[in-house]
Amino acid sequence: MSDFLRFVSHQIEDFAMQVTFDPDQGTGTVVYNLSLVRVEDLEYAVSVFRATCEAGVSPSSLIRLLHPGEELDGYIVPQKYIGILTLCSTTLDGLLLRRGIPFNPIGGGVVEVTHNIPKRFTHLIKYEYTTIDPLQVLVSQEITSVRQVMKDGDGSVLGNIRQCHMEAEDEVEEVLEELTEGYFTGILDLGLPNTPCLGVAVDPQYMGLAALGGTNWVAALREEGIPVHMQAMKGLCDISTMKFVSDL
Repeated sequence: MSDFLRFVSHQIEDFAMQVTFDPDQGTGTVVYNLSLVRVEDLEYAVSVFRATCEAGVSPSSLIRLLHPGEELDGYIVPQKYIGILTLCSTTLDGLLLRRGIPFNPIGGGVVEVTHNIPKRFTHLIKYEYTTIDPLQVLVSQEITSVRQVMKDGDGSVLGNIRQCHMEAEDEVEEVLEELTEGYFTGILDLGLPNTPCLGVAVDPQYMGLAALGGTNWVAALREEGIPVHMQAMKGLCDISTMKFVSDL
């Protein structure tokens, strides 16, 4: 199987099936993104992450730091760098799957924001056509304005979208209500059945569910000219190993 290309849609489904996170108990496994910053940039990087959480452009304020030489799932953090684990929004897909909610991941892209209201996707890369996480690609294109959204509510942020079957609308809303306890608060829009969600068409009998990308803080950091290396959907970890950035 290793000889075949694995598209992101398949990666999302694989990770989603391994998520065991229980929002009520605050326990279980979640999907994480891994970012590397220079040791000397750590304090500023954490302050930017904290600011994006406070401004509501990061989906979760959970974080974990890995020091130089520290190992996680066979990966060793390089010398002179700090590894920063943050929650990946694929965790949301895992929660939908655990509830038996039929869903299909659509893609990741850039969302236009006006007066703090998400309006539409201006760029979108479909998961089924790429082997590299779309948000990882788009961060490198320098087409976001996350800092501007944080400042005055106008600009563009990273987001992703999946579609859920319309018959599971009540169950989807229940999942979203459970997530508002602080673990994941990045829902941009829950569309109506058979209606485009933030400008993205959905299949018949489906409704779109758009969420903030977990890498908006990375985009904000790069907009400041701070170098950061990012690996989206790097792996899974127990949520108990993470803490809220306010507790650092």
